[in-house]
This record gives sequence, C-alpha cells and structure tokens, in this order.
Amino acid sequence: MKFPTMFSPIRIGTVTVPNRFVVPPMGNNFANTDGTLSDRSLAYYQARAKGGFGLITIESTVVYQEAKGGPRKPCLFSDESVESFRAVADACHAYGAKVSIQLQHAGPEGNSALTGYPLKAASAVPAAQGREIPEAVSNEEIYRIIECYGDAARRAQEAGIDMVEVHCAHGYLVSTFISQRTNHRTDEFGGCFENRMRLPRLIIENIRRKTGGNLPILCRINASDEVEGGQTVQDAAAVAAYLEQECGVDGIHVTRAVHLHDEFMWAPGITHGGFNADLVSEIKRAVSVPVIAVGRFTEPQYAELLVKQGRADLIAFGRQSIADPELPNKARTGHLEELSPCIGCLLGCVPNMFAGKPITCAVNPCVGREAELKPAAQSKRVVVVGGGPGGLYAAWACAVRGHQVILLEKSGELGGNFRIASYPTGKGQLSDAIRSMIVRAEKAGALLRVNTEATEDMLRTLAPDAIILATGSNPLVLPIPGLDTCGYVTAQDMLEGKAPVGRKVLVVGGGMVGCEAVEFLAERGHEVGIIEMKDVIASDVTPENRRYMFENFRNHQVLLMPGAKVGQFYADGVDYTLADGTAGSLRGYDSVVLAMGSRSNAALKEVAEAVASQVFVIGEAAKAPGNAVLATGDALDAALAI
Repeated sequence: MKFPTMFSPIRIGTVTVPNRFVVPPMGNNFANTDGTLSDRSLAYYQARAKGGFGLITIESTVVYQEAKGGPRKPCLFSDESVESFRAVADACHAYGAKVSIQLQHAGPEGNSALTGYPLKAASAVPAAQGREIPEAVSNEEIYRIIECYGDAARRAQEAGIDMVEVHCAHGYLVSTFISQRTNHRTDEFGGCFENRMRLPRLIIENIRRKTGGNLPILCRINASDEVEGGQTVQDAAAVAAYLEQECGVDGIHVTRAVHLHDEFMWAPGITHGGFNADLVSEIKRAVSVPVIAVGRFTEPQYAELLVKQGRADLIAFGRQSIADPELPNKARTGHLEELSPCIGCLLGCVPNMFAGKPITCAVNPCVGREAELKPAAQSKRVVVVGGGPGGLYAAWACAVRGHQVILLEKSGELGGNFRIASYPTGKGQLSDAIRSMIVRAEKAGALLRVNTEATEDMLRTLAPDAIILATGSNPLVLPIPGLDTCGYVTAQDMLEGKAPVGRKVLVVGGGMVGCEAVEFLAERGHEVGIIEMKDVIASDVTPENRRYMFENFRNHQVLLMPGAKVGQFYADGVDYTLADGTAGSLRGYDSVVLAMGSRSNAALKEVAEAVASQVFVIGEAAKAPGNAVLATGDALDAALAI
C-alpha cells in the first residue's frame, strides 16, 4: 500500500512541513538537570528526523522556573538553554524535518518538592487523591506567567525552532483555566467561556508580540477530559474554533483526557490505532487550520485514510516513534515488515517518565542510546542461544555491529514466551513484533536456526568468541501436595493449544500470565476462577492495562480470590488458607491451569563459560520473572560489550 496523502507537504502558518508524520511531545528524561537538552536528547530527535518524520515536537518544555514538573525536564526560562535547543534544531533540519516545541506550565501536575514552590492552578483543586492541593494562582502571577510564555517562545525562535505549541490539555495549568470542572474563579479569568479562554488568548498574543508575528503557534487541546463535568468534545470544538478565530492560532493538536484517565493519553495495547478519530473529526469540522490527530497509531494505513478523507491533516505517531524512528522511511519504501511496532506494554516509557529515569522500550532499547550502537572494533563469532525477544534482539544488535552471528533455537518456532504471550486478549501485536525481529535479524546477516539444541559439542564446534544465553524461563512448579497428580495444564500449554481444557477452569496464580490466561478463556465462553496468594491480583500489570483487564473480568463474571494460599491440589480444584487462617475450597472445576510464576533456565552457563571467553546471561535466563523490556535491554548491553 502506498501512502500518497501522508507523504504530501502541508503548510502550518508560514512553515511548510514536508509530510504528515508527526513526532508529538513526549517526556523522555534525556535532558540535563539544568534544563538544557543533552547529547542523548540530540541523538533521540535526530534519529526521528533521519527516519523521515516531517514534524518533530520537542517534549513539554518548562516556561516558568517555579513550575518544573521533573528533574530532567527541558527548560526555556533562561537564555542559557538556547544553544542546546539550536543544536537539536540544526540536527533535525539537516534531514529536512521541521521542529516544534511544546511550551508548558505543569500546574497542579507539577513537583513542588523539586522546585521548592507550591503547585498552582486556576483554583485550589487537587489533580488526584494523594496529590498536593494547589494554590489558586494570583492575578498578578498570571500576568508574570503570560510574559514567561512569550519569552520562552522568543528563545525558541532564536534557537531556530520552526513553531511552538502551547500546552492547553491534560490538566496542566492552562487546561485548569479552560475547564469548568477546575476553574472556580470569580475574577476576569473565571466564569463565562471567554473569561476561561482569556489565559490562552493572552499567552498567544504575548508570543505573537515577542516573536514578530511570524512564528507559527499551535495549541494542544483535549478532545475530552474523560471526567464528569470536564471538557466534552462539544466544548473542545468551541475551544478550537475560538483559538482559530479569536486568537489566530495556526494549528490544533488534539489529544485526550486528564491524568485521572491515563489510558486515553497513552493507550495500552488492547486499544486500536485511531481510537480518537471520531472526536478529532468533530474538532476538524470546527476549524480551517491544520489539525494533528494522535491515538495509538502504529502502522500508517488508517492514518492515510483519515488525512485523505479530510478528518485530520497530520498524524502523530507517539510511542510508535519511540519504538521505531524509521516508520516514515519504511512506509515510503515498502518495508513495513521490518517495522518495530509499539506493543502498548507501557513498561519502559511511561513508568520511567514518571520516575524521572530515561525512557526505554521493549522493542527498541536503543531509544536515547542511538549514538552507542556503533560498529565493533573487531568482528567476532557470536552464538546466541534462545530465540525469544532477548535472543532475537541480541542477534540483530550483534549483526549490525559487524559480528558473525548464529542463533540457536531448540523449538521449531522463534519468539519464545513472547510469542505465547501474543495469544491473550489484546496482545496480538506481539506477533507483529516477533516477525519484525526475525526479519531485521536476518537482514542484518544473522543466521537463525530452529529445531537446534545448543549442546556442548555443538558450541565447541562453532567455536564462538562470545555466547549470549537467552534461554528464558520454565513454569514454576512448587512442591504443593496433590500438584503432581492433579493433571494440571500450564498456562503456556493452554494458550498454545497444546492441551485442551474443560468448560469450567480454575487458574492458579494471579500475576500477568494467569490473568491473561483468564481473559483468553473467559472471552471464549469458559467459566473461570482465579486464585492468588498476594493480596492484589495482577499486581505486575500496568495500571492502564489493569483497567481494561478488570473490566473484562467483570463482564465475564470471573471469580477472583486474592490473598489465598493454596495448600492442596485436586483434579477439580484446590484447598486454600486466607491470611487470617480461614480455610476454604474451590472445587468442581473441569480443569486446573497453573500460572504460579517462572524459574530461570541458565543450565548452559557453565558449559558456555568453558567454550567462550565472553558469556552473557540475559532476560529471564538471568532473573525470573522478567519482561520484554528487561530482556531486550540486557540484549543491547551484551551486544555493546562484545
């Protein structure tokens, strides 16, 4: 499929963007603690410009010294940051991309412990339970903040940035003024619609005045706050129209939700690309300036349709641009089979962003480390044992560095437990990721062998300089009475279709594997119960994914039994004991599915160490349970060390 509309240029204000592929603003914690952009920041943005994105948006950048939301947030409240922004802009311009920068005051979502200043908002309304109650920002301070937006835009212009984006969404400062839910002021900034829009209007006017009127200005707005009493899509359409007609903005970037509903801001894998399309279309009908849509886009097929139909003008590929900076180039040249898809796992990007750590990615641990992946000083023979995500990524990374790579996989199919994990509800995109890893590894020159067990004799025959053990883990089987005779089925065998189960199934183990097994079974009409020793079921599942998971549990009337220690297995169920000593039974099931965890499989370690001078044990072979982020991260570290 060709994508002619996505590769057509578009004008935003005075600037022509070469295509419709956008990198939206996303916190990455690559900036220096002094607010300047780092060498890692430059490499990150440059890689996406090189990959063909037409518009690169630098992450939310602090305009006001008292409102820094994280230790590694870029800042433009000082002239000292300008040179670092210029370096990033120049690096992106070298590949033909245009550069925008998002200007932000975090408001009630800020970090007073970091800044030493209290949080501020339109009114004293906390963002969420447990968060600090912000102070209602004074009228005098509002006008100081307005000046700071204009000053930051001037600095961006001096740095060679092509346009700026005012953040008016997600419950940050400007958003708290726009929404009736959070604005309870009785001065000129509260009350009627135009009063609530006064702050963004004055910010835009200040930017225009300080940049000579020729720097394009976009605004990022919520299509919906997704909370009762908050901004609806009808409100958002009126906001967009006002921003164009009364404020003269040059473009609208449509996002969704406040942080109480992060599942709309960074949607998990169960959510399909373009899920915001109808909301964006409503806003597009209200304006004539270009509209940027965002919403879990991975491949560009639906993006092409939206733009071709006039329902949006540009498409932001957020976490997909983290997963693979080469998306536009691969789409242009017809190599989408090599695309590393965002799988929506939310394991490396969002948690690290909130923790103040550099983000990473399960399918692209090179994010922010692009400059590290260089040709090796000497080509070596490398054997990778295990064809899961860690092994496949290690094979690719070693091969692109110039090593001679052979991967050995004992089974007849590549992908390991990652492939099995693609079977449950909403996890099908994991199959796409595995296929991509296979294609990329082979294209890089790695030899992938299946149905090949790595024996000591074989390893000695291959005579590698380095061995990477990515042998994963095996299901944990504990010595609990009755387990060895109850006829249990492992979750892995059930998912792969190796073992049938009856209509009524008890899943023992309430971690991610067990819970996804439950979803798989319940969706197919099985009556399912799940029992877990911990007090919380799905404790290792990200909050955004848990919301959808537990909705599935409710819809299918899944029996949940947390805080219960299994003491006896039977063919039709178990006996258990609660923390207070209460004993109970769950019986009458047709099948028992075991998902009690995993145990590392590093049996070849000693053999490998006797054969090769360098041996690396990665992923779950090193520590179980693990996940794909840890596996591919270990794989990259190993590849860089050879």
